[in-house]
Amino acid sequence: MNRDKVLGMIGLAKRAGKVVSGEFLCDKAIKEGRSRLVIIACDASEMTKKAVKDACAFYKVECFEYADKESLGSFTGSDIRAVVSINDENFAQEIVKRYNKTLI
Repeated sequence: MNRDKVLGMIGLAKRAGKVVSGEFLCDKAIKEGRSRLVIIACDASEMTKKAVKDACAFYKVECFEYADKESLGSFTGSDIRAVVSINDENFAQEIVKRYNKTLI
């Protein structure tokens, strides 16, 4: 149930034009300072996870692992996506809030 709320908010942000997906575009958004939150699929490769987490740490962008590539892809209008960047502060805050509720 809570997972649906997080993914649903990602889908809403995508429809609002505030999301980029895919490793290359997310890396670009992080480095250009547009990214406010990065979500990495739990089943992404270890190499992808490390590269994205390192970039997020360096550029001080919050990131966490969530869902799988297929779920992230379907909520962003793609087949599969390993990395999603939320490029809006309000959407990022709401997604983090909903994500934190899943940890309780």
